[in-house]
Amino acid sequence: MALLSKRLWIYTTTRDTTEPRVIAYDIHRCCGGARICEVQVRQQSRRDDISTCATAVMEDGTKIAIDPRAAARLPSRFRLTVRGLGPFKHLDLDLDGSQWGALLYD
Repeated sequence: MALLSKRLWIYTTTRDTTEPRVIAYDIHRCCGGARICEVQVRQQSRRDDISTCATAVMEDGTKIAIDPRAAARLPSRFRLTVRGLGPFKHLDLDLDGSQWGALLYD
């Protein structure tokens, strides 16, 4: 279950969208062979196949699709937050260090 803060509620209600939001998980390899993991909270794109995604429900009933690779590593309860300023505001996961480590490196 995702917890909903007042700041997050204001952000999501001012940016109404008909598409569900997605917690996307992607792994890239750099030229040296290192693994780079990226997690984004974003609006659904045409490329997303949400039929395979897990679903989180926020306190207000809003549903978020979660990539199955991220769902297996996320805690059962997590928070979303708003980060950035002005046009760079975006949703992000609010996890502690060990939770980020489990999500990105396990």
